[in-house]
Amino acid sequence: MNPYNLSYDELEKRAKAIRRKIVILNANSPAGGHSGADLSQVEILTSLYFRILNNDPKDLKNPERDIYIQSKGHGAGGYYCCLAEAGYIPEDWLATYQYSDSKLPGHPVKHKTPGVELNTGALGHGLPVAVGLAIAAKKSGSKRKIYVLTGDGELGEGSNWEAALAAAQYKLDNLIIINDKNKLQLAGFTKDILCTDPLDEKWKAFGLEVHECKGNDIRSVVDTLENIQPHGKPHVVIAHTTKGAGISFIEGRPEWHHKVPKGEEVELALEELKDE
Repeated sequence: MNPYNLSYDELEKRAKAIRRKIVILNANSPAGGHSGADLSQVEILTSLYFRILNNDPKDLKNPERDIYIQSKGHGAGGYYCCLAEAGYIPEDWLATYQYSDSKLPGHPVKHKTPGVELNTGALGHGLPVAVGLAIAAKKSGSKRKIYVLTGDGELGEGSNWEAALAAAQYKLDNLIIINDKNKLQLAGFTKDILCTDPLDEKWKAFGLEVHECKGNDIRSVVDTLENIQPHGKPHVVIAHTTKGAGISFIEGRPEWHHKVPKGEEVELALEELKDE
């Protein structure tokens, strides 16, 4: 079970704390960061690490732990902030993000960062590995679940759809794909660069059971994940999010894909994220 199992209100507080960490982390990084992607995923990560995952930072070698894979590796900054908030890594590591020899590189690296299960960053790699892990769990009789977070721009990679076919073929109902559908990729809108809509129909056509939620609403994310039941099909949750969620001048702005707050912007962002 999850070592925190927090209430909705407590999850909201954690999500806001993680957002504050993201602002400071990216502002201090020598190589910038991906503010939009970091912020859009916060409620998803918070729900997983503080309520859903059977994964304990004090027992990282547990063979029955649930596995989480951050396939959208450019969202590493937000991922690290969640790991710090949840006690997987020391808080003071965040100040070293992307510095030389840091344990927190620009994309997740398994042998550097406790809690990271797979090196990611080349988009389209996370889901295929997650499928392999889900097959292994089935064959060994393990009850663990495999969760993988993908970006919606990432779904332009064909490797995801090959993996989806395999997941359906092997009836991997222990696999939960969460798609951070923030509708932006790189310098523009996904619908204009490589449209994947209607996304729900595509996943269904590949044999997956589709769920949808408001991805920046804690209650919607938690209720959706907690109500998933094994029915012999892999699951995909389309989480409708806003890129840059939580900070008004970043939300839905393509230029914040690889931009970070500086100077007065840091103060403005932190002011918006103050506890009420």
